[in-house]
Amino acid sequence: MRGTSGQYKISKTDIQRLEIPKVPLDEQRRIVAAHAAFERRIDGLERVLSKLEVAREALSAQALIRGAGWCFSPLDEVATVAAGVTLGSEPVGEGTVELPYLRVANVLDGRIDTAEVKSVRILRAQRERFALRPGDLLLTEGGDLDKLGRGAVWDGRIDVCLYQNHVFRVRCNARMSPDFLALYTSSAEGRAYFQRVGKQTTNLASINSTQVKKMPVPVPPIGEQERLLGPIHAVLTRASVIERHIAKLRLVQQGAVEGLLGGKASTWTP
Repeated sequence: MRGTSGQYKISKTDIQRLEIPKVPLDEQRRIVAAHAAFERRIDGLERVLSKLEVAREALSAQALIRGAGWCFSPLDEVATVAAGVTLGSEPVGEGTVELPYLRVANVLDGRIDTAEVKSVRILRAQRERFALRPGDLLLTEGGDLDKLGRGAVWDGRIDVCLYQNHVFRVRCNARMSPDFLALYTSSAEGRAYFQRVGKQTTNLASINSTQVKKMPVPVPPIGEQERLLGPIHAVLTRASVIERHIAKLRLVQQGAVEGLLGGKASTWTP
């Protein structure tokens, strides 16, 4: 590529000079057929994933239909809300420890992304205060107005992990399932609350801990919460299995096609 100021291009001559392998036509067709077979299998699995997502959305909406015996309570009556580590000047010397922490970028809508996790140094005495536990619901403090309060439940995949001050940690008591609470905070009604109370500036919207604590949330009996979550968890488990299968097929597909392009016989089948 050539160019300046981010405007890059290739020329007709560049394309004409591209070297490609000389493969007999029958072999080309065999390679394309192998690739297409994998694509058909993967496409079928992705269609199943799409149907599972529709089912999950329907089950989630059904789970939040208010039943007899439901009551609404401020969030801080069924959970404790706390902000995390403030970044900036870090302590040094003895009595400190460096640990991984989750940023706003790690807390997505319905999942936690730990592909890139940074570390921060804190006083050893603060470790318990800022350490996450499996089952903690994480909600973001700021961002676009329609993304306020996005979040997911922490699964403990990192043994000791902290969270930054622009993320709220919501730790439920015995009256509330974190998964049921996450279901409500991500619902249309939950998002409407965050958008209603959020403070909008020129480029950013935000909510504070007081607003999160005052959020009215449905509190069905805990047994009913678990019953309503059962079908949703079953769908999510099935979707997770399919996603792993697709990822495996992609790897096998790449290896099989590269092997065929390199002239190696292959018996891989999707």
